[in-house]
Amino acid sequence: MNSRDTSKRPAVFPIGSFDAQSIENALALMGPKWTTWTVMTMVQEGRPLRVRDVAARLPFVSEQLVGKRLATMHTAGLVIRADTRRGAPYQLSTLGESLTPVHRTMADWSRTYLSSGATAEAERVEDAVQRLRLRHTTAMVQVLDAGGPMRFVHIAEQAGLDYAFTQHRLLRLQADGLVTRTGTRHGDPYVLTEAGQALGPVYATVEHWSAPLVTRWTPAPPAPIATAQRTHSGVPLGADGARTAAALRRSAAAPTSLFNHAPQPQPRVSASVTVQSAPGRSR
Repeated sequence: MNSRDTSKRPAVFPIGSFDAQSIENALALMGPKWTTWTVMTMVQEGRPLRVRDVAARLPFVSEQLVGKRLATMHTAGLVIRADTRRGAPYQLSTLGESLTPVHRTMADWSRTYLSSGATAEAERVEDAVQRLRLRHTTAMVQVLDAGGPMRFVHIAEQAGLDYAFTQHRLLRLQADGLVTRTGTRHGDPYVLTEAGQALGPVYATVEHWSAPLVTRWTPAPPAPIATAQRTHSGVPLGADGARTAAALRRSAAAPTSLFNHAPQPQPRVSASVTVQSAPGRSR
């Protein structure tokens, strides 16, 4: 009986077990506005589309902007073209097609913990990406997951960030519903919200999706730093790469097999739904 009950429990993905830099890089590829809408449109059509074809299905985005976004996605490897002729159609690459489970997981997380209202799936996913993609957000979430409640000075020290940056990022994390304070007084500790605590499956799908790109993001060895500069608070401010490396030393490899169910088709983004839910959150 006990073993049967255990087998029915959902998989657990510890937030601290993922590589924060890989997640940040992957979210950067997904982050430019209208990327999710474009990917979902191309998934639904299931055939190569020209810029004007995509724009016709996204009436709230100009054709010029759709063209720019597809060019950016082409550079990122999310779409490919059959040839180099001007006006040649685009189609999703294998990498772009594999975003479907990432979108589904993000939409489920958003619907459960952020907003259960009627919102177009693509808008829900784009909103989730914007909440998660900022630099060092993942590292700070990992620090709070491991040691919260924590005062901001301790978060800064654990993440290897300076105090001013940490305060600024915590304000944004609060606005995005990922972090809250335990009291109203200055200096009260911060903790993850329920939405922040539930990010394990989201990070798992994002890191799994980013695995083929790891070699592209392997950084060159950092240049030696003779003397670390310090702020008035005593926190090292060296190069950005050095701070990021310090923040990521806690990271470990993620599970290689993350999905135990077949991908489900993305819901269609009809014109009526997209007009009603046109960008409700500005970033």
